[in-house]
Amino acid sequence: MIDTHAHVHDAAFDGDRRATLERAAAAGISEIVTVGEDIADSHRALACAEEFGLWAAAGIHPHEAKDAPDDIEGGLAPLLAAPRTIALGEIGLDYYYDHSPREAQQRALRQQLQVARKSKTPVIFHHRDAFEDFIRILEEEWQPGMHGIVHCFTGNASQARTYIEVFGLKLGIGGVLTFRGAQAIRDAVRTVGVEACVLETDCPYLAPVPHRGKRNEPAFVRETAKALSEVVQRPLEEVLAVTDANAKALFGFTKP
Repeated sequence: MIDTHAHVHDAAFDGDRRATLERAAAAGISEIVTVGEDIADSHRALACAEEFGLWAAAGIHPHEAKDAPDDIEGGLAPLLAAPRTIALGEIGLDYYYDHSPREAQQRALRQQLQVARKSKTPVIFHHRDAFEDFIRILEEEWQPGMHGIVHCFTGNASQARTYIEVFGLKLGIGGVLTFRGAQAIRDAVRTVGVEACVLETDCPYLAPVPHRGKRNEPAFVRETAKALSEVVQRPLEEVLAVTDANAKALFGFTKP
C-alpha cells in the first residue's frame, strides 16, 4: 500500500515518529509522501523524508498563500531539486476557511502551476468549496503531459468526471470515504472506479472509521482501502494493485 498524502513531519508525530513509521511498515505501507504546506514546512517535510527514507512534496497551501514569497519559484527551486522531492504540493484553493484572501490563493496557485509545468513535476492539489475558480485556473494553466492528484476528494460524480476526463487527474481517497455522511463521495467513486484513485491518509488528520477522532497515521490507510474495495465491489488485492500502480505511475518512487 502507498500513502500518497501524509504529514508525518508534523509536530503531532514528534514524540513517536519512528514508531509510527515502524507500524506503517508492519501494516504493509511501502511508500509514504509527506507533504509540505509552505516553504519552511516543505523543508521540514524534505528533512523527514531524507532521514526516514520517505518522499516529500513541496508547495504553498492556499491557507498560507497570504505569506507566500514574491519569488515562489525561487523559494521552491532547491526543494524541487532534491532527489527525495517527487511532487509540488499541496497547492490549490480553499474558500471554506478563507485563511488567505482569494486573490492571494489564486495568484499562488497560478504561479505554482507554472513552476510545475516548467519543472515537469506532478502536482498535489488541495481544493475545497472553490470548484468554479479552481477549474477556470486549471483550464488556463494546465497543459497536456501534466499529472496530479486532487487530494482528499470530497466532490460529487460530476466533479470527479471533470477532474479525470478533462485534466487526467487522480482522486486522493482517504478516511472521509468511511464516514457515515459521505455517501455522495462513495457514489462518485463508484461512478469513476478504482482506476481513477490513489490512497492517502492526510495524517494526522481525518482518521478513518474505526479510528475516527484519533490521530491518523499511515498504517490506517488499510481501513480506507477496505472501504474502497467495498464501494467499488472489487477484491481488496485488486484495489491495492490498481491504486499502487496509479501512484507509481504518477511519482515513480525511484530510489535516489
